[in-house]
Amino acid sequence: MKIAGLLLVLVLAGGMAWIRLAPSDPARWHVSPAPPEGRGGILVPPGTDPAIAGKGAARAALTVFGEAPETVLARLDAIAMDTPRTTRLSGRPEEGRITWITRSAFFGFPDYTTAEARADGPATELVLYARLRFGRDDFGVNTARLRDWIARLAP
Repeated sequence: MKIAGLLLVLVLAGGMAWIRLAPSDPARWHVSPAPPEGRGGILVPPGTDPAIAGKGAARAALTVFGEAPETVLARLDAIAMDTPRTTRLSGRPEEGRITWITRSAFFGFPDYTTAEARADGPATELVLYARLRFGRDDFGVNTARLRDWIARLAP
Protein backbone atom coordinates (compact mmCIF):
# COMPACT_ATOMS: atom_id res chain seq x y z
CA MET A 1 0.00 0.00 0.00
CA LYS A 2 2.82 2.40 0.85
CA ILE A 3 4.56 1.64 -2.42
CA ALA A 4 1.38 2.32 -4.42
CA GLY A 5 0.91 5.63 -2.59
CA LEU A 6 4.53 6.60 -3.20
CA LEU A 7 4.24 5.73 -6.88
CA LEU A 8 1.08 7.82 -7.17
CA VAL A 9 2.81 10.80 -5.55
CA LEU A 10 5.80 10.41 -7.89
CA VAL A 11 3.58 10.23 -10.98
CA LEU A 12 1.63 13.33 -9.89
CA ALA A 13 4.83 15.23 -9.10
CA GLY A 14 6.30 14.24 -12.46
CA GLY A 15 3.15 15.39 -14.27
CA MET A 16 3.16 18.73 -12.47
CA ALA A 17 6.86 19.17 -13.23
CA TRP A 18 6.25 18.45 -16.94
CA ILE A 19 3.40 20.98 -17.07
CA ARG A 20 5.60 23.68 -15.54
CA LEU A 21 8.86 22.83 -17.30
CA ALA A 22 7.78 21.67 -20.78
CA PRO A 23 9.48 23.84 -23.40
CA SER A 24 7.35 26.23 -25.44
CA ASP A 25 8.39 26.16 -29.08
CA PRO A 26 7.76 29.56 -30.71
CA ALA A 27 7.46 27.86 -34.11
CA ARG A 28 4.37 26.04 -32.82
CA TRP A 29 2.72 28.82 -30.80
CA HIS A 30 3.79 32.11 -32.44
CA VAL A 31 1.55 31.71 -35.49
CA SER A 32 -1.13 33.82 -37.13
CA PRO A 33 -4.17 34.21 -34.86
CA ALA A 34 -6.62 34.30 -37.77
CA PRO A 35 -8.44 31.01 -38.42
CA PRO A 36 -7.13 29.18 -41.50
CA GLU A 37 -9.32 29.53 -44.57
CA GLY A 38 -11.89 26.76 -44.77
CA ARG A 39 -10.86 25.32 -41.41
CA GLY A 40 -13.60 26.80 -39.25
CA GLY A 41 -12.94 28.62 -36.02
CA ILE A 42 -14.89 31.63 -34.95
CA LEU A 43 -13.63 35.10 -35.58
CA VAL A 44 -16.05 37.60 -34.14
CA PRO A 45 -16.84 40.81 -36.02
CA PRO A 46 -14.54 43.74 -35.24
CA GLY A 47 -15.34 45.59 -32.04
CA THR A 48 -17.35 42.79 -30.44
CA ASP A 49 -16.83 40.51 -27.50
CA PRO A 50 -14.60 37.45 -27.86
CA ALA A 51 -16.39 34.28 -28.85
CA ILE A 52 -15.64 30.74 -27.84
CA ALA A 53 -13.79 29.05 -30.68
CA GLY A 54 -13.89 25.72 -28.90
CA LYS A 55 -13.44 24.65 -25.31
CA GLY A 56 -10.21 26.17 -24.19
CA ALA A 57 -9.82 28.62 -27.09
CA ALA A 58 -11.11 32.07 -27.90
CA ARG A 59 -10.67 34.45 -30.83
CA ALA A 60 -11.47 38.11 -31.10
CA ALA A 61 -11.01 40.95 -33.56
CA LEU A 62 -10.96 44.65 -32.86
CA THR A 63 -10.68 47.76 -35.02
CA VAL A 64 -8.69 50.63 -33.54
CA PHE A 65 -8.83 53.99 -35.32
CA GLY A 66 -6.08 56.60 -35.37
CA GLU A 67 -3.21 54.42 -34.13
CA ALA A 68 -0.47 52.60 -35.99
CA PRO A 69 -0.32 48.79 -35.62
CA GLU A 70 2.93 48.91 -33.63
CA THR A 71 1.40 51.44 -31.21
CA VAL A 72 -1.66 49.26 -30.63
CA LEU A 73 0.53 46.19 -30.09
CA ALA A 74 2.83 48.12 -27.75
CA ARG A 75 -0.16 49.14 -25.61
CA LEU A 76 -1.49 45.57 -25.64
CA ASP A 77 1.96 44.24 -24.73
CA ALA A 78 2.04 46.51 -21.68
CA ILE A 79 -1.41 45.23 -20.66
CA ALA A 80 -0.36 41.61 -21.17
CA MET A 81 2.89 42.00 -19.25
CA ASP A 82 0.90 43.57 -16.40
CA THR A 83 -1.21 40.39 -16.20
CA PRO A 84 -0.09 38.06 -13.39
CA ARG A 85 2.02 35.06 -14.42
CA THR A 86 2.37 36.28 -18.02
CA THR A 87 5.60 36.29 -20.02
CA ARG A 88 6.36 37.08 -23.64
CA LEU A 89 7.18 34.00 -25.71
CA SER A 90 8.01 35.69 -29.00
CA GLY A 91 7.49 38.78 -31.10
CA ARG A 92 7.59 42.53 -30.71
CA PRO A 93 5.24 45.37 -31.62
CA GLU A 94 7.47 46.34 -34.55
CA GLU A 95 7.07 42.83 -36.00
CA GLY A 96 3.27 43.05 -35.98
CA ARG A 97 2.73 39.91 -33.87
CA ILE A 98 3.34 38.95 -30.24
CA THR A 99 2.67 35.72 -28.34
CA TRP A 100 2.43 35.54 -24.54
CA ILE A 101 2.25 32.64 -22.10
CA THR A 102 -0.05 33.02 -19.10
CA ARG A 103 0.15 30.30 -16.45
CA SER A 104 -2.55 29.25 -14.00
CA ALA A 105 -1.81 30.10 -10.37
CA PHE A 106 -1.59 26.68 -8.74
CA PHE A 107 -0.72 24.06 -11.35
CA GLY A 108 1.03 26.38 -13.80
CA PHE A 109 -0.94 25.27 -16.88
CA PRO A 110 0.24 27.40 -19.83
CA ASP A 111 -2.20 29.27 -22.05
CA TYR A 112 -0.90 30.96 -25.19
CA THR A 113 -2.29 34.24 -26.49
CA THR A 114 -1.21 35.60 -29.87
CA ALA A 115 -2.07 39.07 -31.15
CA GLU A 116 -1.47 40.38 -34.63
CA ALA A 117 -2.03 43.95 -35.81
CA ARG A 118 -2.06 45.27 -39.36
CA ALA A 119 -2.96 48.55 -40.97
CA ASP A 120 -6.26 48.81 -42.81
CA GLY A 121 -6.44 52.35 -44.17
CA PRO A 122 -6.74 54.76 -41.25
CA ALA A 123 -7.47 51.91 -38.84
CA THR A 124 -5.58 49.04 -37.27
CA GLU A 125 -7.10 45.58 -37.34
CA LEU A 126 -6.15 43.63 -34.22
CA VAL A 127 -6.78 39.88 -34.09
CA LEU A 128 -6.27 37.84 -30.91
CA TYR A 129 -6.23 34.10 -30.35
CA ALA A 130 -5.97 32.52 -26.89
CA ARG A 131 -5.70 28.76 -26.42
CA LEU A 132 -4.66 26.16 -23.91
CA ARG A 133 -1.86 23.64 -24.25
CA PHE A 134 -2.85 20.89 -21.85
CA GLY A 135 -6.35 19.56 -21.28
CA ARG A 136 -9.61 20.00 -23.14
CA ASP A 137 -11.37 22.84 -21.33
CA ASP A 138 -10.15 26.00 -19.67
CA PHE A 139 -13.50 26.86 -18.04
CA GLY A 140 -13.64 30.22 -19.84
CA VAL A 141 -10.29 31.55 -18.66
CA ASN A 142 -9.03 32.43 -22.14
CA THR A 143 -12.25 34.22 -23.08
CA ALA A 144 -12.16 36.16 -19.81
CA ARG A 145 -8.54 37.17 -20.44
CA LEU A 146 -9.35 38.43 -23.94
CA ARG A 147 -12.33 40.40 -22.62
CA ASP A 148 -10.15 41.97 -19.94
CA TRP A 149 -7.34 42.87 -22.33
CA ILE A 150 -9.75 44.35 -24.89
CA ALA A 151 -11.54 46.39 -22.20
CA ARG A 152 -8.21 47.73 -20.92
CA LEU A 153 -7.07 48.51 -24.47
CA ALA A 154 -10.16 50.57 -25.27
CA PRO A 155 -9.47 54.33 -25.07
